[in-house]
Amino acid sequence: MPSAAYRFLLFVLLCLVGTAARAGVVRGRLTDGQGAPLSFANVAVKNAAHSTAANEEGRYQLKLPAGSHTLVFQYVGFRTRFEEVRVAGGDTATVLDVTLQAENYQLNEVVVRGSDRDPAYTLVQHAINWRPYYQREVAAYQARTYLKSVFGLNEMPSKVMGIAVDFNEKGTDPKVLYLEETVTELRYQRPGPAQERMISTRVSGRRQNFGGGRAANQFNFYQNQQRVQVITQSMVSPIADGAMQYYRYELVGTSQQAGLTLHKIKVAPRHARTPGYTGFIYLVDGTWRLHSVALEVNKALLKDSYESLRVEQQMMPAPGAPAVWVLQSQKLHVGFSFMGFKGQGTTQTVFLNYRNVAATYAARPAEQPVTVARPGRETPEEARKQRPELSKLTEQPRVPLPTDSLPPLRRGEIMRIETGANERSAAYWDALRPVPLTADEQRDYHSRDSIEIRHSSRAYLDSVDRAGNKVGLRKLLMGHEFRNSFRQRSFRTVPLYEGLQYNTVEGVVLQVAGTYQQRYPDGRSFSLTPSLRYGAAARLLSPRLEGSYFFQPQRRSALSVGVGRTIADFNDRTQLTPLHNSLYTLLDGRNYAKLFQQDALWLGYATDLAPGLRVETALRYADRQLLINHTAAALRDVPNRAFTPNHPVAAELRPSQLIGRSQALTFAADLAWKPAQRYISRPNGVVLLASRYPTFRLGLRQGLGGVLGSDVRFTRLEAGLSHTQNLGVLGRGQVSATAGTFAGTPKLQFMDYRHFTGNRALLAADFGQFQLLDYYRFSTRKYFAEGHYQHFFQGLLLNKVPLFNRLKLQEVASAHYLYTPTLGHYAEVGAGLQRDFLIGSVRADVLTTALPGTSQARSTGVRLRIGRNF
Repeated sequence: MPSAAYRFLLFVLLCLVGTAARAGVVRGRLTDGQGAPLSFANVAVKNAAHSTAANEEGRYQLKLPAGSHTLVFQYVGFRTRFEEVRVAGGDTATVLDVTLQAENYQLNEVVVRGSDRDPAYTLVQHAINWRPYYQREVAAYQARTYLKSVFGLNEMPSKVMGIAVDFNEKGTDPKVLYLEETVTELRYQRPGPAQERMISTRVSGRRQNFGGGRAANQFNFYQNQQRVQVITQSMVSPIADGAMQYYRYELVGTSQQAGLTLHKIKVAPRHARTPGYTGFIYLVDGTWRLHSVALEVNKALLKDSYESLRVEQQMMPAPGAPAVWVLQSQKLHVGFSFMGFKGQGTTQTVFLNYRNVAATYAARPAEQPVTVARPGRETPEEARKQRPELSKLTEQPRVPLPTDSLPPLRRGEIMRIETGANERSAAYWDALRPVPLTADEQRDYHSRDSIEIRHSSRAYLDSVDRAGNKVGLRKLLMGHEFRNSFRQRSFRTVPLYEGLQYNTVEGVVLQVAGTYQQRYPDGRSFSLTPSLRYGAAARLLSPRLEGSYFFQPQRRSALSVGVGRTIADFNDRTQLTPLHNSLYTLLDGRNYAKLFQQDALWLGYATDLAPGLRVETALRYADRQLLINHTAAALRDVPNRAFTPNHPVAAELRPSQLIGRSQALTFAADLAWKPAQRYISRPNGVVLLASRYPTFRLGLRQGLGGVLGSDVRFTRLEAGLSHTQNLGVLGRGQVSATAGTFAGTPKLQFMDYRHFTGNRALLAADFGQFQLLDYYRFSTRKYFAEGHYQHFFQGLLLNKVPLFNRLKLQEVASAHYLYTPTLGHYAEVGAGLQRDFLIGSVRADVLTTALPGTSQARSTGVRLRIGRNF
């Protein structure tokens, strides 16, 4: 056996080897020539996948294996700097502070290429030529990403609408109101989409929350247009096809960096409200790819309350595949101002270690040969003719990316938030975090996490609930949510003013309701809603009880049940709200709503059979009774106008067909399918995202005659689709279409007819439906086809009109079509204006009947809608 001395020596050597193999840390501060920090500058290791970025204070840190490394320091507009560093083992720290010098772009070093335009136009034309190639040049990659978002206030009022405002919790600073960090693993393989796995996330003071960042959701200036929620319309990339119609370009200068010739080009939109960026793009001479960008959006293009939007990006050669370039980092800065509050937010995304990067094509194609008329003075037209031939390029065979130990993401699942991603410890984050926290961020984590622990205790939650749950007249009138926060229970009452109505059938109506809800940590919930309605003139009491159970959150499964009396409109698709009907009845002498009494018991079930494929079913037994008017009182008497009986008038309905009482057992089933549905999986649910495909729908309504005394027997079949399509600078279109029929000879009552969403009131509930069609007249028991289209031009026309372009109005056009055997061909067309605000929108349309149908005169009307976003 080896001696004790030998074993001891072996132990010491193993310890030394292990210590040397452990990673060390390089940290420091990046500044400019005047000592100011270079916030969010990029730091990478030459010829390696390791990279990081500086924080807002210019401080960086990078974990590296022991040995010698070449660090690359980059910042948009500054000269790249290379520094050799030797990293010792054993978790040691090496301090390396670096100063970057502003790049000196020399215009006199550039060969003038244009005869009558700035040379930038020719350079940008080359970039436009190559844009489609660079948009597709990366076939696959994997990367770890780090995202950090910080939002805070710089200024705030002491009061808002007379209510005191105070965000200064003890130990916190309004300059950091929201702080989030997220680490994800990103996989991409053409044609996409990219799939992302959130492995850790942390929100300051909100341990149960998940971060909302997605590394795959970044600006891509190789796409022709970019769509951002805070911008009123799609933005045109500075190198998009046709970009020269939107931009002015100016060559600032050219410099040499790391063996590359870079052109700094200033870009600006041709007009203040042209959907283009202002700032700088940096092009690599010869390859004509983007090296970096620093762009911002004109305030005139931002939605209300947003003051600024800036984006900076840095690209780099891909580790292991230097012929293709990938995004290294992005910084997005947003400024906002609202009701005296002024603040800003920054989201920083860093791609830490690219691996398995594959090129789409084996070799870069050559430009088309063109003879330049005057050598050294190339024109944009001559550059355009050099566009490479891309249609004949053949993609390399695809090599599947390596799989990891975790279950793969499913088709359409673009992000999965792993269970426990928000449960990582502070020590875990200290070891993992690639970008150092600023001093303010460190204090915010410490303060808000301590406050959250204190505020999560049962004693604290109960004390807050006791204060908030005190019953008062204001809470009864305006509604209130009474809570048991510790047990995640609540009871929300509906404001009494919402339950106050008036109609000629019941007279003054008072309806009180409340919802009890129990929530569970895994995303399940249960709710119970009792309601009581009383009509004074009819002395009619209508009690109802509804319950629902939401379970299997990943499939959005829900079970609902209800019993009780409902005073319902014959038209189950009506736009006429109780408030609108009350106002017209009291002030204009028009009792539009026709109501009936329904005592029913119902059961419903809905679930996702697969992502994008949902089924909803309902079984209902109802005793239906006709009602009569019990009052003719009104606040305003209109000469020569009297209230109409509570009997709907319809072309396909004879008065003798209205039976005073009927029983109906009905079954309904609806199937909705959205192809290529994309979604985000969360431990406690799923989030469905928009799709580029329409939603297709199938519907069945079955009257089951002879069962439990049911006196209706019918089968109604429907098929339809709906879709919203972004059309870039042309705006956005919304389309829906439905067709259906009653099979055989149906036996049914008027409330079972197929109704349409008409409107005769000034106020519209849904501009995507008919606005001049009667509520009941053309309901059918036969067959039908209807279609609706709206187009939101998003300022395409008015942005070019002086003075009007300051109002941020967007033009809207609409068309609606209906066919039934009785009505014939009916169509409405309309045009209007919409103004979006932070908390809502206002829209006004003028509409006219283009095809009046066989039984209706032409009409024209104005419709208004005031909507809210909360």
